[in-house]
Amino acid sequence: MAQIAVLDSETIDKIAAGEVVERPVSVVKELVENAMDAGADAITVEITEGGTSFIRVTDNGSGIPKEQIRTAFLRHATSKIHSVEDLLSIRSLGFRGEALSSIAAVSRVEIISKTAESFAGVRYLIEGGAEKELSEVGAPDGTTIMVRNLFYNIPVRRKFLKSFATEGSYIADLMEHLAMSRPEVSFKFVINRDTRFHTSGNGSLREVIYRIYGRDVSERLIPLDYERDGIHISGYIGKPEMNRANRNMENYFVNRRYIKSDVIARAVEEAYQSYLMKHKYPVCMLAIDVPADEIDVNVHPSKMEIRFIRQQEFFDILYQAAVEALKGKEMIPQVLLDEKEHLQDVVAERKALSAGAPEPFETSRRPVSVVREETVYGEKAPDLQDFFQTNRQTRVIEEQIAADNAEKDDNHANSVQWDNDLIIENAQQTELFSDKMLSEAARPRHKILGQIFDTYWLVQYEDKLFIIDQHAAHEKVKFERLMKHLKEKDTPRQMLTPPMILHLNARGFQVLTEYRERFSELGFEIEDFGGNEAAVRTVPMDLYGCNERELLMNMLDELADGPVRGTPDVIYEKLASMACKSAVKGNMSLTAAEAEELINELLRLENPYHCPHGRPTIVSMSKYELEKKFKRIV
Repeated sequence: MAQIAVLDSETIDKIAAGEVVERPVSVVKELVENAMDAGADAITVEITEGGTSFIRVTDNGSGIPKEQIRTAFLRHATSKIHSVEDLLSIRSLGFRGEALSSIAAVSRVEIISKTAESFAGVRYLIEGGAEKELSEVGAPDGTTIMVRNLFYNIPVRRKFLKSFATEGSYIADLMEHLAMSRPEVSFKFVINRDTRFHTSGNGSLREVIYRIYGRDVSERLIPLDYERDGIHISGYIGKPEMNRANRNMENYFVNRRYIKSDVIARAVEEAYQSYLMKHKYPVCMLAIDVPADEIDVNVHPSKMEIRFIRQQEFFDILYQAAVEALKGKEMIPQVLLDEKEHLQDVVAERKALSAGAPEPFETSRRPVSVVREETVYGEKAPDLQDFFQTNRQTRVIEEQIAADNAEKDDNHANSVQWDNDLIIENAQQTELFSDKMLSEAARPRHKILGQIFDTYWLVQYEDKLFIIDQHAAHEKVKFERLMKHLKEKDTPRQMLTPPMILHLNARGFQVLTEYRERFSELGFEIEDFGGNEAAVRTVPMDLYGCNERELLMNMLDELADGPVRGTPDVIYEKLASMACKSAVKGNMSLTAAEAEELINELLRLENPYHCPHGRPTIVSMSKYELEKKFKRIV
């Protein structure tokens, strides 16, 4: 029988450290939260090799007295709480007293700290939980902590870390959320000696959003300020036009702590339900102040999960807050013709940022990089033309179909809704080859009647009416063209002059870096432009003029949800499918000649029946079915 024994302290420390320090981002989170709890209003974070080899966090907070420096690295040593009762009213970010001891147990830590009352600072070295040095040193007020060689003494844990770029993107994502949680704190984030972003700390959340997400996002926000029953909700929600394909830009902060909550997400998404299509998600940055005794933050060591005592009431309040903010707002997108007039102000503001941020005193830092902004050019869409013939039969069809309020995307393949009394059920997709519609001999007998709802084209052939979904057809044709060029390795490209500048968040930039070669083979030449910005030099000729910015952002959103796996051909098919799905949303006003060419190209394909995502492109209705509904045939 196995003997029960008490583990030694070294093993206990490493086990405990595994719960708190999962990867480099865990270290940065704990250290930055400590800095904020210490009253710092300027914090600099620097990492190299994704934080695995080096992390430095510098702040101008209250510092740690020399006589308490050893105690700070003991397990469950904290200044945030003193008894179990304090857990009911926690306002600080940290409180468990596990961070420093856990970090020191799995890395080599050097800390230099000085309080305002002290003449000199203190330097403390601790490796693998063992003290190496304690001495006095000249230092400015505040604390600098350097963490080197994370998991050097736990090789198996180090093997499970991802690439430097991926681990760095996790930290960058965290820093963006921390910056939004405290607009009054100046944050500077440096990765591999490159300054990714730098906030001013002037208390403006919109300014922080601008630094992180760019002007395009910051100018399409709706302010929100709502208070009820002791709960205060403030911040910004995005206009419905600025939706995303995932929840990556839903940001929630409860009592100034970034958290993830299904309750909050469902409440906000429910408020957007009548504004967004299925599988689209809002953009929001909401700060929620709740009485400390009505939530439980002591759920997990990461402190990113919380429980609400009044969960249903909280849901209702948040839902109502979002509904009120959206109600009565004009949702028409604003076209920006020129951004140049704002550039001087932005550059001047950026130069002033360095004044408040602390720099690691033992080395000098590079100057703040100049802000680069893209110029937005407005595109004049072709005028919509009316192509309907004046014969009585076509007018009747148009008037009846105009009563259809069914969804345009997924449901039109199964039924075509006319008015309440006239429903054609189960309109089936026709086997076109059996009807000889695709033959060269049959083409002169195709008669394009016109377009309805800016989406569907009506084509008469013999005694059948074919209804072609322009969006699905356009997507299919573009997809086949792009795949043909990829297979022949001759994708034609359109140069963009000047290049289009994308301002990405941390995750988006990491995804772009990972798939850069694939994008290049598709026809997108994209270069780094400093920080989290990228310059798009060329786009595929087939996708030019299809709102390239939104196209690329939608592709990056989908890729951020999960990696694309499989053979190179499978990956190219998925990327091309994403590109075409986004491309068909813009520039959809076609002339009769353009529509005819599109339909001709669609019908020449090997499989014209479905778009790349499986949605039908063509449904049919016979003359016999119409005559039965109009009682011409009894």
